Amino acid sequence: MKACGLVVEYNPFHNGHVLHARKSREETGADIVVAVMSGPFLQRGEPALVSKWARAAMALQGGIDLVIELPYAFATQKAEIFARGSIALLEYIGCGSFCFGSEDGRIDPFITAHKIISDRSAPFNDAVKLAMEAGNSYPASAAMAYQAIIKEEGALDLTKPNNILGKEYVSAAFTNGFSIRPYTIQRVAAGFHDTDLSNDSIASATGIRKAIHENQGKGLDSVSSYVPHPTRSGLEQYLTSYRSLHDWEMYWPLLKYRILSTSLAELATVYEIEEGIEHRIKQMAKTAVTFSQFMTALKTKRYTWTRLQRMCVHILTHTLKEQMADTHLPTYFRLLGMNGRGREYLHTVKKNLPLPLISKLSAHQKEDIEMDVRAAQVYALGLSGHSQASLMEREYAAPIII
Repeated sequence: MKACGLVVEYNPFHNGHVLHARKSREETGADIVVAVMSGPFLQRGEPALVSKWARAAMALQGGIDLVIELPYAFATQKAEIFARGSIALLEYIGCGSFCFGSEDGRIDPFITAHKIISDRSAPFNDAVKLAMEAGNSYPASAAMAYQAIIKEEGALDLTKPNNILGKEYVSAAFTNGFSIRPYTIQRVAAGFHDTDLSNDSIASATGIRKAIHENQGKGLDSVSSYVPHPTRSGLEQYLTSYRSLHDWEMYWPLLKYRILSTSLAELATVYEIEEGIEHRIKQMAKTAVTFSQFMTALKTKRYTWTRLQRMCVHILTHTLKEQMADTHLPTYFRLLGMNGRGREYLHTVKKNLPLPLISKLSAHQKEDIEMDVRAAQVYALGLSGHSQASLMEREYAAPIII
């Protein structure tokens, strides 16, 4: 069976994702589509709107055949490491291709960008360093450096979020000598960061989340035309079961406690805390009443909102630099769910998988998954009472989704 891989977060699964899955299958001629999906905390440093189990169920009902989890050590990272972990898992599970959505929509510019940056790494890195010394963030500096080096019309625009990730996906495949082949399709209608629900049926996940949070207590009517029916029913069921959707504000008391009860020296050992920013984090946490207020006060030109949020995730989950030091490639598959086609595919490749396949956490006691377990437990702490206990139990005992 021919498999195509997708790197996803599905926060939540929406009509654009249905289109992506369908076009990826068509473009690559795949028999099945495998999604490697982030767990409770995401690449932009946010808690997922609903649990990975709920998102996996939405995906399986929306055209995905097999869902595996991207470990915390890769899911909450900058684009390069996020891509490396994702593409490695798709390679290891036997996908012959992967397909990503991009603003560009052509694969050749991504391959060209990888080759140019690889072949001219010294001048590229020098240009990045100069731009960062001028006070720019790394993503902005990398985009400026690339444009300065290539100086060609039609070059890949590395200021666009999906182009940035796409370039890293392609680089991950080529740099690690993987056989998996890259494809891309153009994003339609809404952009990655668009917050308005203007198109009749396609909106960004950012816009959908914004509408959901702004209309809490009024149902999900405002987003119904932008998500498949299983997503709407899945969100409604989650609200019934757990009484809340997740966002940063519900974790702010926990994060504030962690910041104020941790010494500056201890904060400095947390992953991604660098250049003395722990002092600013401490200072701004003392007076901030909400997470939004805290982030607004904390933001600087040098640090993107995304990077600061990732720091907050690592503080919240107590993830230290030494724990992330040896993270290069994934060491296991965590199976979240599959349909009949996914089960058939897994049966054909299972004996040749280079990594252990985890379908039930209680049967896997190795330390390499400890960060995932801790992240899931912290994620559940945003809920209250029985809901909290129920979600924690789901991590350990319940079977995968079929």
